[in-house]
Amino acid sequence: MAMSAEIDTVHIETLDQKAVGQESLAPQTARIMDPWSYFFAWLGGCVSIGTFTVGSGLVGTLNLLQTFVAIAIGCVVIGAALMINGQAGHKYGIPFMVQARSSFGFTGSRIPALVRSVPAIVWFGFQSWIGAGALNLVSATLFGYDNIVVFFIGFQFLQIGLSVLGFHGIKWLENIGSVFIIFSLIYMFFSVLSKYGEQISTNLVNVEGTWGAPFWGATMLFLGIYSTMMLNVSDYSRELRRSVGPLRQVVIYANSILPATLFMGMIGLMVSSATGEVDPIRVFSSAVDNKFLLITTLLFIAFAQVTTNILNNVVPPAYALMDVFELKFRTSAILVGLLAFCTFPWELVKDESAAGLSIFIQTYSAFLGPIFAILVVDYFILRRQRLDLDKLYDADGPYRGVNWAAVIAMAIGVVVALIFSGISWYASLIPAGLAYWLLMRVLPSARRFAS
Repeated sequence: MAMSAEIDTVHIETLDQKAVGQESLAPQTARIMDPWSYFFAWLGGCVSIGTFTVGSGLVGTLNLLQTFVAIAIGCVVIGAALMINGQAGHKYGIPFMVQARSSFGFTGSRIPALVRSVPAIVWFGFQSWIGAGALNLVSATLFGYDNIVVFFIGFQFLQIGLSVLGFHGIKWLENIGSVFIIFSLIYMFFSVLSKYGEQISTNLVNVEGTWGAPFWGATMLFLGIYSTMMLNVSDYSRELRRSVGPLRQVVIYANSILPATLFMGMIGLMVSSATGEVDPIRVFSSAVDNKFLLITTLLFIAFAQVTTNILNNVVPPAYALMDVFELKFRTSAILVGLLAFCTFPWELVKDESAAGLSIFIQTYSAFLGPIFAILVVDYFILRRQRLDLDKLYDADGPYRGVNWAAVIAMAIGVVVALIFSGISWYASLIPAGLAYWLLMRVLPSARRFAS
């Protein structure tokens, strides 16, 4: 039976009728997440050590108030962007890989898939090394056993084992862990204030900072951490019950991302300004004097890496591997975990790597902004929020091959973003979106994609 493009008239919703680990690229009918589950999933999935590192990199540029406002602006933009690009997945139940076919084509969709997958795998390795470092310090403190390589390997295989459970595993892992995470963040925030209050006042509160270009660049850095998820948000929104409207989705996204980003970014800024330290493990081992509280804090760091990796850094590249190589989800998830070993995360956590990590975020954001703009223009302006699922799943249909209008528009957006590298994500949106809209009208090869 053909899949109708008019499914917006269908209101039947199947709840929880999906087996554990049973993920596919087919249109999703089972919606296993209610609004609260979805909120907690994003809350637990956004406790990124990368946010801590970005906060550390703002020392000497922004004061405490400016950092707070930069994070808040970034999170509001993130919430709106996630809602906008997630509408196709929420309405039609399709993942990012399928959504991208209408703009980039079957073969061309592998370009945004690659752009999305590379930073996911890099972050997977980076955050796994941080988590392993926390577990290693717990072991060294309690038992005198110190071997981070062993803990890294074991920690990585633990995450691989959890990731094969799919969204059922994500749902319960994030729901259970989010309460622990938020209380731990609050505790760490006030512990840092208590220990380094005088230095923070001198270095961050009583300094001028700037509200100019570096400030807006800072909003983009925090936004850039989540700009990857803005592309593949349909992978998650297809799990959210249909009854949750767009406005409520913005509230869920913004309010779940804000606490995690705010606490981690501010803690990174405050501690680094007071101590000059960037490595979060060394930061918290020096900031917490009580052994029990230190162990609790370190376990939080490790647990937070699991919740973030499983949601944000496994699903997107796993779906890409499923699409390109026609693999099952479990096989793809295992391969993603193994690839994360190859990112050399022990190099990324060095003090001298903080600036390089910011450059990495700015660079891949230069590619993510144009793709985001193309997806939004394609779905809301060209398609008017109506997709033909038959064509999206027909490899020999009008979306076969590569839509060069999307590729050229992406290239234009990337060039503009690299020119304005400090605000690359913002700068690329209008050039890429406008170029795509124009090229779809004038490029002969794009005509079959416009149907």
